[in-house]
Formats: sequence, structure tokens, C-alpha cells
Amino acid sequence: MRAVRIHERGGSDGLVVEDAPLPHAATGDVVVRVRAAGFVPDELDWPGTWVDRAGRDRTPSIPAHDVAGEVTEVRYGTTGFAVGDRVFGLTDWHRDGAAAEYVAVEARNLAAMPPSLTFTGAAALPLSGLTAWQGLFVHGRLEAGQTVMVHGAGGGTGVLAVQLARQAGAHVIATGRGRAADLAMEMSAHTFVDLEKQGLDEAAGPVDLIFDTIGGELLAQSAGRVKVGGALVSITAPPPLRPENGRAVFFIVEPDRDQLTELAERAGSGELRAHVGAVYPLAETRAAFQAKNNGIPGKVVIEL
Repeated sequence: MRAVRIHERGGSDGLVVEDAPLPHAATGDVVVRVRAAGFVPDELDWPGTWVDRAGRDRTPSIPAHDVAGEVTEVRYGTTGFAVGDRVFGLTDWHRDGAAAEYVAVEARNLAAMPPSLTFTGAAALPLSGLTAWQGLFVHGRLEAGQTVMVHGAGGGTGVLAVQLARQAGAHVIATGRGRAADLAMEMSAHTFVDLEKQGLDEAAGPVDLIFDTIGGELLAQSAGRVKVGGALVSITAPPPLRPENGRAVFFIVEPDRDQLTELAERAGSGELRAHVGAVYPLAETRAAFQAKNNGIPGKVVIEL
């Protein structure tokens, strides 16, 4: 099969399109014919890109851990799917991703696609959608009537977090670069803070929950903007919030079929919309990574 692989560390310049062996389905796996794949720009720095769970070198590696496609093989003993099913979900961080014609995925990490959802739209949903859901509701414990501030509201995760928080009955303050303002407001944020022009002190009073997807100095500043008893949740680094002032949570997203199914139902009904900022063919995966690193809003998707 044709696949995008990387043989050594050094960033997206090392991504090459080449022939690769067809994936082997282990117990509990299905093989998916990939129709679209999604990625995050820093995944080439993740430990799982380079070693398996036992710490052994596993290069050359295939990136892109969001997948949408059709089941072509069901391993003996695997349940829940049949050949021909349209599915989407996440591949394991320590296994090859979906920037290839076929990928083997644990069936428990997949969910059925609703008929109304395109492969491109589905590929933009798993990683970003699960991250947003878990950040807001599992770790942030967001409730109706609370105020949430979403840092990075123009990104693939931020766009979905804004919508999910608004649907939960929260007051949503979106933050990001000025070019993301229209998108954040379109996705139903109540207000937008242009971080290139405003500081957090000017933005709003203390809030119940801050969900951070940016990190750095902004994360450090955010500790002072959380109400006593509130939460600062980040996917970038452990937040600098004292326990007596609230909960500080750093987490890495986990696959969850029930949550994927909920996201699929909302996306299929039109209630939830992932923002696809650009689409590239498999042969231009390197350019796709570079474009996302240059700040394209939303999710960049690879189509096959």
C-alpha cells in the first residue's frame, strides 16, 4: 500500500510517501480502508511516534491518528463491526496512524459513522472532539449556568469545545488570535477575546472553568482568572493553580466509544460541526503538516 512514513526525528521535513506493508490485524482489531485522516502538528514529537509500549524502536512510523473509512477485515474474535461498515475513531499512539491506504485499529477505539457525515468531517472529529468533551465534562465538570473560558477557540479542539460548552448551557468566552474571532462567534461563543490586543485581566472577571489548548505564558496567567473552587484544565502542561484555589488538571485524551458515539450523533444531526481548515491529498501530507504549523484555523485533514 501507499503510506506516509517518517524514518528519523527532525520534524515534518522527514515525511515521505512510499510503499509500506499492509497492516496486520491483531486480536481485537479491524482493518480500515482509510478515506480521510486527521493529525495534530506536534505528534511527530510524541514518544509513541518512535517507540512501542515496551520502549522498542518502531520506525519507520506512519502519522495521523484520526481515521475515517470502511472496515475491510474483522479479526477473529473481534466484535461490534462487519466488513463494509463506515467507522471513525482513533488509532493507538504507539501504533501506526492513518496516513496510509489501510490501517489496523482496535475496534474498541472506533464508532459507527452516521450516514449524513462525510469522511472528511468524521476525520476532523475524534481527537479534537474527545479532547473537548473530556476537558469540559470529565475533568472540568462543567455545568449549566457556569462560565467557561476556552483558550485557542480557533483550533480544531477549541472550535468543538465552544459548541459543546454552549450546548451544555454555559456562558462561553472564547480566546485566540484575532483572525479566529469570526469563527469562534459563528460557533456560538458569547464573547471573543483577541489575545493579540487584550490581556486576560481586561477580558472578564474570574470564571468557573478555563480550558486551555495553548499553554505557555497564557496558561501561567490563567491561574489568577479562576474562581475559588473552579478548575483550570490544560492539554499542554500541568497548570500552576494552588489546590486551595481550585482544581488544576493536565490530561491526555483517551479513546472512548460511548463519547465518540455521542459526538457522531450530534455531528450527524448538524448540532455539532468540526471546522476543517484545509484538505490535502495523501501525497501532500508534508505540506499539510507545514500548513497547520503555520496557523491554519481548525483541523487540517488528509483525504485518500
